[in-house]
Amino acid sequence: MYLGQIHTGKEAVDYYTRGIQVLLSALEKQETTTPAGAAALPDENSELPTAKDVSVAYCSIAEIYLTDLCMEEGAADKCREFIERALQYHHDNPEALQLMASYLFSTERNQEGKEYLLKSVGMWLPAQKQSAASSTTEEDVQNDIPPYESRITTSKLLIESEEYETAVDVLEGLLEEDDEVVQVWYLSGWVCYLQWEKAKEQQEREGREVTEEEKEEWKALTEAARSYLTNAKKLYSKLRCDDQPMLEHVEQLLGELGGEMEGEEGEPDLDEDYEPCSDEDEAEAPMEH
Repeated sequence: MYLGQIHTGKEAVDYYTRGIQVLLSALEKQETTTPAGAAALPDENSELPTAKDVSVAYCSIAEIYLTDLCMEEGAADKCREFIERALQYHHDNPEALQLMASYLFSTERNQEGKEYLLKSVGMWLPAQKQSAASSTTEEDVQNDIPPYESRITTSKLLIESEEYETAVDVLEGLLEEDDEVVQVWYLSGWVCYLQWEKAKEQQEREGREVTEEEKEEWKALTEAARSYLTNAKKLYSKLRCDDQPMLEHVEQLLGELGGEMEGEEGEPDLDEDYEPCSDEDEAEAPMEH
């Protein structure tokens, strides 16, 4: 599996496939040696493979066909095949559910994709929010939460699906874990801007006057967007990032919102020994706009 992680394309697929064969053989042996009705003790057998491990490995292959090998003949069919295998071994795997959502969005089956996406988020977000509220870090909760990079992708898909409030919840959790990721500040500002824009469009469609409550709500959204985007721009400069499209979009949004916030108190602090980021350091490219 480790060889699959450090390779790309078909080589990675080959290594993951071999790794899965090893996992399946170990699982089969485990089933034949475990007495019927008995369960392996987690503490004593923590290194034993599980069906979840197989699911995660199939997800890795599916993701390759969704990205590196997306132009290969039959890539879409192979991608779906491996996602379905992942769900077969762990039907509640958030990563597999999200990959299915990404696949469906890529094939323009947006409503189905949205259903899988919300199911994926529903598997871990409530527990994460409850854990954060109680300041606990239960191991079981942490193990069920997808990796940081995967949650950035989750937030993008939620924004694309216009599930803005859920996207905000995901992004807030990301900022609590690490406030030195430019893209998370950018996405947080972007989603606030979209919430403001959507509220204005609804009011205009209804053809009525803006209420005082709406004015306050819109003001809060625009100020939040400016704050997030201001931090994104400052952090981008300090970390010497190299993602010109994202920077241009940040500046465009700030221009529409009235410019940067002056004396932004939320500006993230940087460690003295920070290293400049690059395209590879950012989890994903910014959303298309």
